[in-house]
Amino acid sequence: MRRRRAVAAVSEASQKRRKAGVPIETEADQAAMADSPWDEIREKFQTALALSRVELHKNPEKEPYKSKYSARALLEEVKALLGPAPEDEDERPQADDSLGAGEHALGLPAELVEAEGPVAQGAVRRAVIEFHLGVNHIDTEELSAGEEHLVKCLRLLRKYRLSHDCVSLYIQAQNNLGILWSEREEIETAQAYLESSEALYNQYMKEIGSPPLDPTEHFLPEEEKLPEQERSKRFEKVYTHNLYYLAQVYQHMEMFEKAAHYCHSTLKRQLEHNAYHPMEWAINAATLSQFYINKQCFMEARHCLSAANVIFGQIGKIRTTEDTTEAEGDVPELYHQRKGEIARCWIKYCLTLMQNAQLSMQDNIGELDLDKQSELRALRKKELDEEESVRKKAVQFGTGELCDAISAVEEKVSYLRPLDFEEARELFLTGQHYVFEAKEFFQIDGYVTDHIEVVQDHSALFKVLAFFETDMERRCKMHKRRIAMLEPLIVDLNPQYYLLVNRQIQFEIAHAYYDMMDLKVAIADKLRDPDSHIVKKINNLNKSALKYYQLFLDSLRDPNKVFPEHIGEDVLRPAMLAKFRVARLYGKIITADPKKELENLATSLEHYKFIVDYCEKHPEAAQEIEVELELSKEMVSLLPTKMERFRTKMALT
Repeated sequence: MRRRRAVAAVSEASQKRRKAGVPIETEADQAAMADSPWDEIREKFQTALALSRVELHKNPEKEPYKSKYSARALLEEVKALLGPAPEDEDERPQADDSLGAGEHALGLPAELVEAEGPVAQGAVRRAVIEFHLGVNHIDTEELSAGEEHLVKCLRLLRKYRLSHDCVSLYIQAQNNLGILWSEREEIETAQAYLESSEALYNQYMKEIGSPPLDPTEHFLPEEEKLPEQERSKRFEKVYTHNLYYLAQVYQHMEMFEKAAHYCHSTLKRQLEHNAYHPMEWAINAATLSQFYINKQCFMEARHCLSAANVIFGQIGKIRTTEDTTEAEGDVPELYHQRKGEIARCWIKYCLTLMQNAQLSMQDNIGELDLDKQSELRALRKKELDEEESVRKKAVQFGTGELCDAISAVEEKVSYLRPLDFEEARELFLTGQHYVFEAKEFFQIDGYVTDHIEVVQDHSALFKVLAFFETDMERRCKMHKRRIAMLEPLIVDLNPQYYLLVNRQIQFEIAHAYYDMMDLKVAIADKLRDPDSHIVKKINNLNKSALKYYQLFLDSLRDPNKVFPEHIGEDVLRPAMLAKFRVARLYGKIITADPKKELENLATSLEHYKFIVDYCEKHPEAAQEIEVELELSKEMVSLLPTKMERFRTKMALT
């Protein structure tokens, strides 16, 4: 009876101290541990933590988990010294409990029950050990055992999960279970654990708010307990990890808006709490920019990329922390690779912004529509006012000097769609700068596919810049630059291993020659009497375009050189476009020989008929080339008459 009164008195005193925010170890706790070698427990626990942090590469090559196994043995010893769990009804597994289910109290708010008294403190200390055993087993790829320990941790803490002593540990256990289920590709279960952690954090901050105890403090003497500031830092880091894992889960579930929101929040929090590794942070920010680019949110994309540049520039300038990853030691190769990857994100930004402008200003034949250009100019001021006042504050990374540094990068690149050649050229030059930067790492030797994609983007930058150029001769030169950078790529490529890449490049080169020929014809039409040099140039361009379109079409043939009766969806539109352009090219060949012209017209008709006949047999193809199909039908009806006139004329002469 006296002992119960003493414990009750201590408990009442401890409540008063806790309300004042003072971390305590009660006399009841000490009494509960009277039969246990407490100093030995603390020492073993701290040694286990130290062993757990040993990096894998520092272990013997044949025993990569040696330090983890040593840590596990010590944790099991601590667990044994703590003794069996007290017989308390609330600590027993519930009837509906099973591993991985019923543990997350999903969506249900917790009630504040303080972890006081010998039963509660015993449960919490055992929960700490179960947590570390769970993480240990996960680290050694024993997921089922890891899950079992983490679930035991949650069971022991369930009713105390909102308390100052337990909330951080409970969230960390749920986070780890979320990661575990995500690795098993049980994404909905992972989502449930992680969303439960987020809800618990928000409830704790709303109802209590003081920095909670860090799990390691349950095995520290009073004088070594953490200050409030350090506790806050560690708890906020736990929540940041929670948001990071949620972003990945939402990405996996194709909830892209939500994934982007959580990724952005994670990046902002990492900067606010100075808990980030520059290289990793910069890559994540650059990757996030691609989501914004696809959503045509170019101001947000530019901000992410500018921040990526600034933070990446910190590499080597800040001291290493516990957040520094092992990968930082892999510079310079990893450094140059990440730099190249960020550069590629910038290329996509410039290219997509220019292409977006082109789509908004072109007419039905792909040329600049001056009326649309004027309308967009009128909308520019409204667009500027709205963007600056509303959206910029929502996405801003960093404060003070960091914010100023990011803004300085942003000011060099526009986020508005270019409306004329000069504005387009500024974006083009930025994109080209990053092309050169990306190619420094992604070279043809060792990074074939990446190198080719960078060159293709460079070609695309020239192509879209040509749209804004009014001088046809200069447009021709831009397409010529495209051809000069693309043709060398396919010389050494094995078509067997790089079939798709070969097709892409062949089609793109063909189209560049096709555009050049069209421009030369337009230039010749303005001359009263085009000389033989211009005629020869047009025919040579025509011949080159035909060559590459034919190479592309031949790549679709089977091993017996037979063209497929049914063209695959992935190449249907380009195949139909190639057929259409080949038909048109044969009709554009300039010759003084009527017999040759008749042959060209017959070949042209053959390709137009192929398109019409194929679309009749495969109606789904008609949706892919509606404009080209209508023109093909028209030519199929007109060309026979034109050819008959040629025959009559030839007979008379």
